[in-house]
Amino acid sequence: MELTARTTGTTRTARSTVTARPAGAERTAGAVLPAEAAEAAPAKRRTGVKDADGMAVASFVLGLLGLLVLNLFLGPIAIVLASAALWRGTARRGRAFLGLGLGVADLVVLVAFMQFDNTVSWSF
Repeated sequence: MELTARTTGTTRTARSTVTARPAGAERTAGAVLPAEAAEAAPAKRRTGVKDADGMAVASFVLGLLGLLVLNLFLGPIAIVLASAALWRGTARRGRAFLGLGLGVADLVVLVAFMQFDNTVSWSF
């Protein structure tokens, strides 16, 4: 292994490069940035879109489940989650629209059974 020193403050070895950093600098993802720039650096992935995708899937599942049980509660929750996912710009727009449709269908099924049984709840 051979070590050589350069005047720029870099020391090279056979395997790695060590760079001298000024005081207050942070190392992020292979780049040396000052402390102020590291705090202002944008995030690599957009968590809002990822959350919106999860809301789209949750609205679909809750809307589907609401057709069988607790449609008075799960229907509106599915509608709200699907609307929020579409508003945030989800990549799973089809699933969000299905969740929205199933949430509305939950409420329609509830109203139909309420008219049939003359009660607020229904059973098989």
